[in-house]
Amino acid sequence: MSKVDTAWLRMDSPSNLMMIVGVWLLKPAVSYADACQRIEERMLKYPRFGQKVVQDATGASWVTDTHFDIKRHVLREKLPASAKTHPQQALQERLAELALKPLDARYPLWDFRLVEHYQGGSALLVRIHHCIADGLALIAVIQSLVDGGTEPPARKPKSSQDFTWEAAEEWMSHSLIEPLTGAAVWALDAAGDGAAQAFGAIGDPGTRLEKLVEKGIHMGVTGSADVARLAYQVLRDAAALALMPDDSPTQLKGTPGRAKRVAWCQPIPLDEVRAVSKALHCSINDVLLACVAGAIGAYLNAHGDSVAGKEIRAMVPVNLRPMTQAYKLGNQFGLAPVVLPIGQGNPVSRVFEVRRRMNALKGSMQPVLAFALLAVAGALVKPAQDALLHLFSKKTTAVMTNVPGPRDKLTFCGSTLDQALFWVPQSGSVGLGVSILSYGGGVQFGIISDTTLCPDPQAIIDQFEPEFAKLTLLTLMLPWGD
Repeated sequence: MSKVDTAWLRMDSPSNLMMIVGVWLLKPAVSYADACQRIEERMLKYPRFGQKVVQDATGASWVTDTHFDIKRHVLREKLPASAKTHPQQALQERLAELALKPLDARYPLWDFRLVEHYQGGSALLVRIHHCIADGLALIAVIQSLVDGGTEPPARKPKSSQDFTWEAAEEWMSHSLIEPLTGAAVWALDAAGDGAAQAFGAIGDPGTRLEKLVEKGIHMGVTGSADVARLAYQVLRDAAALALMPDDSPTQLKGTPGRAKRVAWCQPIPLDEVRAVSKALHCSINDVLLACVAGAIGAYLNAHGDSVAGKEIRAMVPVNLRPMTQAYKLGNQFGLAPVVLPIGQGNPVSRVFEVRRRMNALKGSMQPVLAFALLAVAGALVKPAQDALLHLFSKKTTAVMTNVPGPRDKLTFCGSTLDQALFWVPQSGSVGLGVSILSYGGGVQFGIISDTTLCPDPQAIIDQFEPEFAKLTLLTLMLPWGD
């Protein structure tokens, strides 16, 4: 197992298990036999889903489960049939329970649970441990599960000359982190923006990151002006990570307990979000993050927390690989600290402020450095790893991810996948996870929260649509002249 994946494996705690939790809402209903057959047929095309984890003093390894049984991994689930409990509420409560129920380490770390009859259809609950794959990689797996889904490419033996992410990870650990002390004196004099240019388009790492890593592997860290500039950028961004100020104190920060709640809202039409983003000359992501900031601010205000002048930090995963390589699974993403202006009351001003902050991150190496930090953490003993990662969690209020899904609705065993929802895990003392998924022409918001810090996540969710409606109205009211 790679060092980064090992870090995710060992990040489990009683308050936060490192599982990606999701649910598919399907119509009409799907039978248990059909679900078992499809999941076994497609999931095992990826060898990792037939492997269990074995840990020892040197780390962790993937070992084939020679007694694999699909019925251990696809289970029937029944929700309580209480007249007082709405089916959606019962489903949310069960998902929250499962978010803190550990997967059985004797077997591959994933399972599906089928509620065969749910509101005229079925609900398929899924849990996959983060050590297997990150969210973007799991999109490739999901695409293979649906009707007409594509299988992963056939694997070929690795050549010693081929670029691999294992080589990249090793290079990042040894050539970015270890030489910093020796390189610091001369790197500070190596002015220039080569590293910022090289990493400027984080969204296209297939051309930029691979070339730079290959160059570092083949040329070595010394004797290269580009790597000197890279070391300078690393020093600057490492300082930015290390010296991050604490978040504004709110009731969303503190010591989490041992219970979760999940919530979601009906999708917002993606075309409407796109229209607002074009009118304001910003990205769809800027609009969505501004709505998240507004919703959290409105929730805190309603619960007695003044948010005037306050901001909170959310760690946002940034993909560090081309999507064509997603089928290889594993975790290949960095983390970007995004500060959300929850105290900015004007929705349009809030969008512009989010855009400014997101633009400032585009030239940053912080996501790459966070990836390297996880590689280092995975090589440490667990107490040292916990202490290192605590530096992140104590300065963070939320983990937030925005995943683009298919434009058209998919089908599974002949049934329409009506809604797809997922919740990202939080680590350390972080008690709030916000997930944004675009799918089938809509944008879906989901929240998972610790009940001690945020006992009513639905109250945050219920603010998303009003926040977007206010932003839309104010956008229409702007003076549209020269």
